[in-house]
Amino acid sequence: MVDFIQKDHYSVRDLATIVSILRSPGGCPWDGEQTHLSLRRELLEECCEAIEAINESDPEHLKEELGDVLLQVVFHADIEKDAGRFDLDDVADGICKKMIFRHPHVFGDVKVSGTGEVLSNWEELKRKEKHQESYTDTLNSVARTLPGLWRAEKVQKKAKKAGFDWGECSPAMDKLSEELGELREAIEDGSNIAEELGDLLFAAVNVSRFVDVDPEEALNGATEKFISRFAKVEQMARESGRDMAQMSLEELEELWEMAKRT
Repeated sequence: MVDFIQKDHYSVRDLATIVSILRSPGGCPWDGEQTHLSLRRELLEECCEAIEAINESDPEHLKEELGDVLLQVVFHADIEKDAGRFDLDDVADGICKKMIFRHPHVFGDVKVSGTGEVLSNWEELKRKEKHQESYTDTLNSVARTLPGLWRAEKVQKKAKKAGFDWGECSPAMDKLSEELGELREAIEDGSNIAEELGDLLFAAVNVSRFVDVDPEEALNGATEKFISRFAKVEQMARESGRDMAQMSLEELEELWEMAKRT
């Protein structure tokens, strides 16, 4: 039994203590073996689950999932504390200083006219803070671990700040059609298929920006729609006493069209 006082209500500092105990000799073997690399997927999954709770508008679920995200932050900070590089307080110190620096209209004497100017100042301060000397530096600063559609969108938005963007949606739609044609040619030739498919997806994201649609949400919506219709097709197949895998594609397409109408 470890030396720990149980309470009716705990704080963030208590969480840091719990994680430290778990990772210490005599604590939990699994926790003690974890590293930044071994926990990468857990951190990503917990963030995604928190986003799902936000989408559900469920405060209790969100509270739970934010706790899981917080656990990951505390865990990584504790690993660094043991390595003697930084601790949880240093993490808090860094973000506090960043927020103060990037809000001179709140913590300083800068005057702003509204949200637009706040965001403009934020980006300029961020460039100074990160020593980004060129527009290319800002594009390279976009995390390569972001979901591909979001990364493409963010890169395109940063390119727009350099004036590298169309003024309306029509040219973006033309580019999308052009990339589709190039993908068809690549498939026929059997070469550069991945490259041309990437160009098509990148062009589709460009269109999403002009119509103000989140590309990741749009794709997820399409995926959910596919699952829903697929379920209807399978149900109709079962009701006819058949297994989908034993039916022809033509038969399945007929059921698919029926599912679309229901």
